[in-house]
Amino acid sequence: MKRTFAIIFGAVAAVAVFAGLVHAALVAAHVSEPAATTVYGMTPRRIWATAALGLALAGVVIGGLALRRSASGLRPGHGSLWAIVALVAGLLALANGGLNLAIAKGGPGTGNGVVGGAAALVLGLIGMALGGLALARSGKWRSQAG
Repeated sequence: MKRTFAIIFGAVAAVAVFAGLVHAALVAAHVSEPAATTVYGMTPRRIWATAALGLALAGVVIGGLALRRSASGLRPGHGSLWAIVALVAGLLALANGGLNLAIAKGGPGTGNGVVGGAAALVLGLIGMALGGLALARSGKWRSQAG
């Protein structure tokens, strides 16, 4: 029972931190005010932001799996390849999310995809961090450096 409560509490805390980081990215990009008229449906910029968000989420998942593989040490081999994939996916998502925020002409609800762009920016950064940590932990790269 305690473990279930701890997992639920951790998930709620992670969602709260993620929402706070997305809001901070929107405030930093000066697009935090909602639109006067809301645009419904998918627009090209919303599709772009959703694709960047999907790439960022894939980078986080792949980075987490690469980090778990590098920490376990059970199966050496292609762990560093997955870490590099997570780094590249995170970088691409970070760049696309930031570019989406940079060219947006309005806040949430305008159809510019600013919420998805901010989420892609935050998740891309997390994916890059996980991939970099997994790459640093892999024994292959340590043996080449020294």
